[in-house]
Amino acid sequence: MRLVLMEFLTLDGVSQGPGAPDEDTSDGFTRGGWLVPHMDETFIEVVAGWVDHADAFLFGRRTYENFARDWPQITDSDNPFAAKMNGLPKFVASQTLASATWAPTTILAGDIAARVAELKRRPGWELQIHGSARLAQSLLAAGLIDEFRLVIAPVVVGSGRRLFPDGGAPAGLRLIRNDTTSGGLAVHVYQYTGAPEYGTYAP
Repeated sequence: MRLVLMEFLTLDGVSQGPGAPDEDTSDGFTRGGWLVPHMDETFIEVVAGWVDHADAFLFGRRTYENFARDWPQITDSDNPFAAKMNGLPKFVASQTLASATWAPTTILAGDIAARVAELKRRPGWELQIHGSARLAQSLLAAGLIDEFRLVIAPVVVGSGRRLFPDGGAPAGLRLIRNDTTSGGLAVHVYQYTGAPEYGTYAP
């Protein structure tokens, strides 16, 4: 399986709390819900198409606990995500989580990068990371993420946890798709190419 990261970002790179003011208030973050005013039908269709290619999901503990609280309550057959989110295998990377009630879930502990590398060797299309920025940062540093699907909202929030923080792992990427929605969202899909290239501009 390919390891694919799906992440919603502000224009200044914040990934924290896109869906609601109280979604993730860790470290005193009070500016959540910044994605919601820009969501539209095109956005829903794009993300639903991505989820359709998932064979399994991978989460960090914080994102897993939020999803495990909310998704089992969504049983509407018309919801484009619920059947996949609730039915497919889920893996949560955590050194502290003792149990996982959102079935079927497997807890990954110990050497997370090695465990994820084992998952990638299984047959299938995609192992998808949703949110889980800290987990994504560690897997990027290990060179394990194959594709980045980034939805960027036209908003600057000025604070919050960023997907690509200062001191994070460098990466070379190749743009393979870009699009926009009527709500102003920019959709960028990148393929990981390894270490970044550098050069000198010579006019």
